Amino acid sequence: MQVNIESAINDLKTVRDFLRWTTSRLNEAGVFLGHGTDDAWDESVALVLHVLHLPWDVDNRIMDSRLTLEEKRQVTDLVTQRVEQRVPLAYLTNTAWFAGIPFYVDSRVLIPRSPFSELIEKGFQPWVDVDSVHRALDLCTGGGCIGIAMALSLPHAQVDAIDLSNSALEVAQQNVDNHGVDDIVSLIQSDCFDALGAGQSQYDLIVSNPPYVGGEEMASLPAEYLKEPRLALASGDDGLDIVRRILSQAVDYLTDSGTLICEVGNSDQALEAAFPRVPFTWIDFEHGGHGVFVFTAKELQQYRQEFI
Repeated sequence: MQVNIESAINDLKTVRDFLRWTTSRLNEAGVFLGHGTDDAWDESVALVLHVLHLPWDVDNRIMDSRLTLEEKRQVTDLVTQRVEQRVPLAYLTNTAWFAGIPFYVDSRVLIPRSPFSELIEKGFQPWVDVDSVHRALDLCTGGGCIGIAMALSLPHAQVDAIDLSNSALEVAQQNVDNHGVDDIVSLIQSDCFDALGAGQSQYDLIVSNPPYVGGEEMASLPAEYLKEPRLALASGDDGLDIVRRILSQAVDYLTDSGTLICEVGNSDQALEAAFPRVPFTWIDFEHGGHGVFVFTAKELQQYRQEFI
């Protein structure tokens, strides 16, 4: 569908007007809401307040304030991109929240939506003793959200954050700078563990939200998800190409008491089918999300022959 921009600019006046109009356009177009908002109204609030440089919890007295002509044009331009091009909200505002922390995002990186946020906010309990984590690795870091959130929540940890994409690491560096964690987060360009050297880097905790979308699921993704980097999503026919590498190699980079936590999302059943003799431990989440498993270094060693 096309957005009638001139009609909106001529007829609409106030913040309230534009919130109602934006909500109607999003509902009419049937946009997919999978990047942090629950409904079209919340998405409209985020979009309009972004243009107005106002916080999400601004006083309701602002609702009847009038927009300038330039503000109207900015709102209608963003709505047009959202509706006609299906650009996700986070790319339009260049902001995504993860574990209660704002991050810069653009089309070079995946928009964070991992249940790892709940794990981090809960201090990885009961799976990890955070006081014992001195070195941690965020594998497939993308824009750096998981690694930076870990660095801000783990009291004693130095964090390495790895990604194959130099473009993604440029975004991650911006987030590292924005959050002032240059001294505790190191960004590394690498294809999985390759740049580390087996046995040379040992971590107490490895977390990974790798590409895990299989071919059939990729073909059915909403248009909004297809705006994200394919490299961060697709991982072979069954979605497990990268996960297999992680399972077979991670033990070489963990301390004897270390832990691996990895997300595979909807590929969880495919993973169990691929390794039927391995007892996977799946983490339950209070606030939604699934497909995250945990292994100790000892368990990875025990089942290593299954993964090779």
